[in-house]
Amino acid sequence: MERVIIAVIVLAAGFVVGNILKDRNGTKRSFTLPVAAGVLLAVLLVGSACFASVPTGHTGVVTTFGRVENFTLDAGIHPKLPWQKVVNLDNRVQKAAVQLSCFSSDIQEVTVDYTLNYQISKENAMTIYSTIGTSYYETVIIPNISEAVKVKTARYTAENLVSSRDDLSRGIEELLRDKLTQYNIVVVGTSIENMDFTDAFTNAVEAKQVAAQNRLQAEIEQGQKTMEQKAQAERNVIDANAAADVAKIQAEADLAVTKIQADAAEYAGQKEAAKNHAISEWLTKDLLTYYYIQQWNGILPTYYMGSENVSTIVGLGDAAPAPAPQE
Repeated sequence: MERVIIAVIVLAAGFVVGNILKDRNGTKRSFTLPVAAGVLLAVLLVGSACFASVPTGHTGVVTTFGRVENFTLDAGIHPKLPWQKVVNLDNRVQKAAVQLSCFSSDIQEVTVDYTLNYQISKENAMTIYSTIGTSYYETVIIPNISEAVKVKTARYTAENLVSSRDDLSRGIEELLRDKLTQYNIVVVGTSIENMDFTDAFTNAVEAKQVAAQNRLQAEIEQGQKTMEQKAQAERNVIDANAAADVAKIQAEADLAVTKIQADAAEYAGQKEAAKNHAISEWLTKDLLTYYYIQQWNGILPTYYMGSENVSTIVGLGDAAPAPAPQE
């Protein structure tokens, strides 16, 4: 629209200059040249006003005499009416980094460095422009970050803020999503960069942590000693059981050996008795006489002893006794 107004002004200026020159010089050419130049400039201005350029990473919002149209333009060159205006809104992911002074539930002051990554909704860029304008960062982003961080921080004690940092971050992000969605702003990601406490609280926490670490170290050492004592007692029991088992096995082995030896002796005696019994059954009186005769060397004895049923020949030297004759 501004270009059309400028074009009208340029065209009017051309006519004015042409008339002035015509009056001074009294020639038609003095009038024609300024008017032609004004017309040319006006045409160029009006022609340029019929196109709009939307840079990459932006969304174009079209207004007609100040009224926002219900559509948007993507990046590129677009035709438009000369009296329409295109406002470019950045639709890329943007970063908002703030430092806030908050209080915990136990009234401890904590400084929070918070970062929000966000971008506008491309489809609703015309709504953002019509309801908020181009200063949505100062109007919407910063106040909602401040409120969300302070509200969520106040639900934790100062000591729990450190251990519950992830829970705190998620809580702030969820609250920001709910708040900013109402303004057609999308939360891409959030993070708590740093939390800084007062020196007095930091020193108290450090002292408490040192005491807790010392207590934990003592518990670990005591537990280790207890485990070692328990392990030693278990080893002693195992050694005692092993020694008892060895003694038991040795006693059983000795008993088995004794039994085997007894069984062997009994078997040997039984074997000898069976042998003698077999020999006694096998050696008859006639067989003994036969073997006796087989062993005689032919030398007669020097004397002879006899009885009613048995006769014995007694020899001298190496002479074998001769069998007594049978009556």
